[in-house]
Amino acid sequence: MERLWTPWRMAYLKGEGEAPQGCIFCRKINGSDEVEHILFRGRTVYVTLNRYPYNNGHLMVIPYAHVPSLEDLDPPTMLEVMQLVALSLKALRQAYRPEGFNVGANIGRPAGAGVADHVHIHVVPRWTGDTNFMPVIGNTRVLPEWLDDTYRRLRPLFEELASSLQRPSGDP
Repeated sequence: MERLWTPWRMAYLKGEGEAPQGCIFCRKINGSDEVEHILFRGRTVYVTLNRYPYNNGHLMVIPYAHVPSLEDLDPPTMLEVMQLVALSLKALRQAYRPEGFNVGANIGRPAGAGVADHVHIHVVPRWTGDTNFMPVIGNTRVLPEWLDDTYRRLRPLFEELASSLQRPSGDP
């Protein structure tokens, strides 16, 4: 029988450890890109890897503004959110060649939001057959790549592709 070891997840699964105070997404903004796995920083939005991914390449597009819902964002921020979702799709296609994507926001706890007070968009690459019995029976996801390796694979693609972002007139 094969064994799959994921000891780093135990504290998370048990809900152990000292919970940091404040919003996790607001704290990330001031952290190191490499430590926080921030793939790209825009003017009003940033892209980061999900620390507890469903699949390799699972990332989030997060506005700097601490607001609970999309309708609370100003138009320039909303535009940049969607530009960075599209940029994320391009980078993930190049890096992983997924067959599809889940893109979405869980707004409010009843909708499944783990961080309900700071809106964010999930971008999850998908492949035929990428779900199996492990998440259902074993409460464990099988990920073939370390998060740091995913970061090192995607960060250069974001830097390269970001030059294609269209900025409002007058912006550099």
